[in-house]
Amino acid sequence: MKSRTFLLTLILFLFFLNSGILIVSTIALKSNLDNVKDRSLREHYFIVSSFMKDVKALEGRGTSLEDAVESLYDSYNRFYSGQKVIITIALDGEQLFSDVNHHTFKPSETSRLMKSNERHVLTKKIDGKEHIIVEGALPSPYDRYTFTYYYDISTILHSWQTMTMKLLIAGMCFGGLLAICLFFVLNRIFKPLQEISTVSRRIAQGEYNNRITIKGKDELAEMAASFNHMADEIQNKIQQITEASKQKQQFIDNLAHELRTPLTSIYGYADYIQKVVRTEEDKLFATNLIMSESRRLQNIANRLLYMATSRENVIERENIQIKELICGVKQSLSMKANEKGIELIDECKFDTLFCEADMIHVLLVNLIDNAMKACEKNGMIKVSARIENEKKVISVQDNGKGMTAEQLNHITEPFYRIDTSRTRSIGGAGLGLALCKEIAENHEAELKFISKEGEGTTVKIIFTTP
Repeated sequence: MKSRTFLLTLILFLFFLNSGILIVSTIALKSNLDNVKDRSLREHYFIVSSFMKDVKALEGRGTSLEDAVESLYDSYNRFYSGQKVIITIALDGEQLFSDVNHHTFKPSETSRLMKSNERHVLTKKIDGKEHIIVEGALPSPYDRYTFTYYYDISTILHSWQTMTMKLLIAGMCFGGLLAICLFFVLNRIFKPLQEISTVSRRIAQGEYNNRITIKGKDELAEMAASFNHMADEIQNKIQQITEASKQKQQFIDNLAHELRTPLTSIYGYADYIQKVVRTEEDKLFATNLIMSESRRLQNIANRLLYMATSRENVIERENIQIKELICGVKQSLSMKANEKGIELIDECKFDTLFCEADMIHVLLVNLIDNAMKACEKNGMIKVSARIENEKKVISVQDNGKGMTAEQLNHITEPFYRIDTSRTRSIGGAGLGLALCKEIAENHEAELKFISKEGEGTTVKIIFTTP
């Protein structure tokens, strides 16, 4: 495109420049020739007038007309020949006097028909030279004579040709200078476009960090900025897709890991009951284990379902008694708390909460369950509902092993586990706190974690709405 633009611009410029030179030069030549014609007419009139006075003077002295004309012609011809002017005299259309030694002149066909004081102006080449010719009959009673004036304009034409050639050469030189300037200008103009082409090819090849350097504040700079913005958006989308792909793979890996152990236990104990004769006590023990593992699978499925649907579903909230909600959560976890020797304490400083009861129940169960995993035997977990800074806050506080600052930055990410090597008895799919974050956001609440290693963890659910 740059080459085509360069050639087209240069050709158009040279065409109009040279055309302008020729037009101006032609107009100048025409104007010059018109001036020469006007001057030739005036000189023809002046010479004829002077010639007639001299003829009359000689006739007054007794000289015949033929002798007077011949004598005066020789005198006039010698005078004007030094001025590149030739004069001839014809009688009744036949050449009478002319400088036959150097030039051959023939009167025009119309000279025989010319009337007194009538004049014709024409241009004619004689002996290879262009002349302005003025023909005119002498005044009566000498109108049988035709007086012709020839002015050599070959020098004028040669000067015009020389000047035109010089102007064309100057135009070509100027065109060459323009071509050099145009080359650099187009290089500068097309450089951003070339850079865009190069960067776009690199981005297409996977080098997503490439960007265009923005210079100036013109339209090209705006285009470069728009391209960079587009590249940023593309890179962000690709990163999001890549991250989603990683999370999907991580989900599959974690889910496969989480399902493998309970499914193996369920199948093993079911096979045990079916094939081996055992006491009722053994069968009851195996059945309880199967049910326990089934509930574990159900919990994982429920957590995944909540995470998949909570972003799109609009929850229906109502005012519920916070005391009843917390008591229900304690009942759900009391058996597990007793098994681990953990004390559950509750404290309520306000009466009602505008929420979706089941989702807040799930949120608190997950938070308390995580607190139990962090606590040792004889630990303590306190669930409080109070007003802080004119906002309703539910907090879950434990005296467990706590977390580091780095762990706090990631605990609400899906599938994140504080200790990836921990056993099934204290580990889960890493979905609980991510689910808690989704539930809190759906209730326009903030989930805040305060923890220090060896001193326990406090999780606060801060409700921004009454």
